[in-house]
Amino acid sequence: MQITLMKGKIHRASVTEADLHYEGSISIDRTLLEAAGMVINERVEIYNVETGTRFATYVIEAPPMSGTMSLNGAAARLVMPGDKIIIVAYASFDEAEAKKFKPHVVRVDRDNRILAS
Repeated sequence: MQITLMKGKIHRASVTEADLHYEGSISIDRTLLEAAGMVINERVEIYNVETGTRFATYVIEAPPMSGTMSLNGAAARLVMPGDKIIIVAYASFDEAEAKKFKPHVVRVDRDNRILAS
């Protein structure tokens, strides 16, 4: 049996941009991606703390240490710059793996700099 667990999370990041006319995705600072154990093109769930909206998209890389957290394409209609969001990636594990697995949780400040991981 496979169990789906949270693999990585970036907690309460600030949206820096919402670009409706860019190809769909979320651009995330590479430093944050690495700390959260996320990879380019990975499917992620986005939870908008301000509105309660939840949606899925995929990750593209933004420059490291840029603080970029940009929602692109149709997803840009679901956020506003300054909104706090939670980005979560999930993975499937068998029961033995699930018991041992520890997710990467990254907390950031209002400028999307890492506070703790």
